Amino acid sequence: MSFDYISSWFTAHPDWGRYLALVGVLALSVLSYLAAKLIIRRTLTGLIERSATQWDDILLRRQVFHRLAYIIPVLVLFYFTALLPAYGAPLERLLSAVIAWLVVLVISALLNAGHDIFEHTEFAQRLGLKSYLQVIKLGLYILGLIIVLSLLMGRSPWVLLSGVGALTAVLLLVFRDTLLSFVASLQISSNDLMRVGDWIEVPEFDADGDVIDIALHTIKVQNWDKTITMIPTHKLLETSFKNWRGMFKSGGRRIKRSIPINVSSVRLCDDQMLEQFEKFDYITDYIRKKRDEVARYNQERGVDTRELINGRRLTNLGTFRAYIEGYLRHHPQIRQDMTLMVRQLPPGALGLPIEIYVFINDTRWEHYEAIQADIFDHILAVVPEFGLSVFQRRTGEDFRWVDSGREK
Repeated sequence: MSFDYISSWFTAHPDWGRYLALVGVLALSVLSYLAAKLIIRRTLTGLIERSATQWDDILLRRQVFHRLAYIIPVLVLFYFTALLPAYGAPLERLLSAVIAWLVVLVISALLNAGHDIFEHTEFAQRLGLKSYLQVIKLGLYILGLIIVLSLLMGRSPWVLLSGVGALTAVLLLVFRDTLLSFVASLQISSNDLMRVGDWIEVPEFDADGDVIDIALHTIKVQNWDKTITMIPTHKLLETSFKNWRGMFKSGGRRIKRSIPINVSSVRLCDDQMLEQFEKFDYITDYIRKKRDEVARYNQERGVDTRELINGRRLTNLGTFRAYIEGYLRHHPQIRQDMTLMVRQLPPGALGLPIEIYVFINDTRWEHYEAIQADIFDHILAVVPEFGLSVFQRRTGEDFRWVDSGREK
């Protein structure tokens, strides 16, 4: 079969020539895509896995190279549209729109990879890059959609943008939550109100735990019971919340707890009681100093000390407070450079509260609870040594013992 015969056949059957040209262009496009995938899978992936850097692994995981591979066959089709005059103009517009959208997807993958590269840095955690990234991607997709529509319609993008300007009020209504969340994200990052990893409490949303994600529209909090609470970003600034980051940075965690003392057990100290208290290591010097001070005061004023009520006297409650302070001053896990206070709160129906207000040097929750328990175990155990008793409401068991005593 000669070349002249083939040429005359195609001349006599022009439709078949167009069909074969279309098949050939499609086959070349498919082959270019397969070649690109093969290069990425065998060559590029191997080089990336052997490299010591991490950013190229992130680019591969985010499929930046795979999305680039999709552009190659479309470019082949676009280049050979001249061979298909019957389909040239509409096919060129369609392929241009596809290329534009693929470029948008590649840029989106690059933004995701950039976030993965910088998300573990202190700057990224303080700034909250994820929320800004979502805003940029939203604008990117909107811009890409406008460009794609303009290419398909064969119109200038500015014509569509002018139409969008007329729909500003509608867009503001549709993207109201997005705009509010974006402004809230700016306030959170600029004032450094919250970072990923912070422990926060938001009573209105029943959230109490670690921040695990800060996005444009929501903030994700993992509570201590392992449940997840989703808080709208713009709602967070409309309510009050507590951030415990300052406690962790200071290195001291506060204990603020009181012991209710039975008021009827409070009494003045006689010499026998003071001699007993003087044997307690933490208040030996305190008792000696106070005894000399009180004796000198009473002697100067000629006070009749045969009655305890006359003149100045130490009380078992005041001595007990001094003992607690001395005990805390010598405790190895109490921060001596922070507030250390043992104070008396107003008495009430539940007794006379003696409050301990100190900071310990371990901010870990389980260690904090263990240290706090050890401190109050000791304090509760020594209360009777000062002739005091802890106030506790009577229960049914107490009345049962009273009734049994009467029967006897």
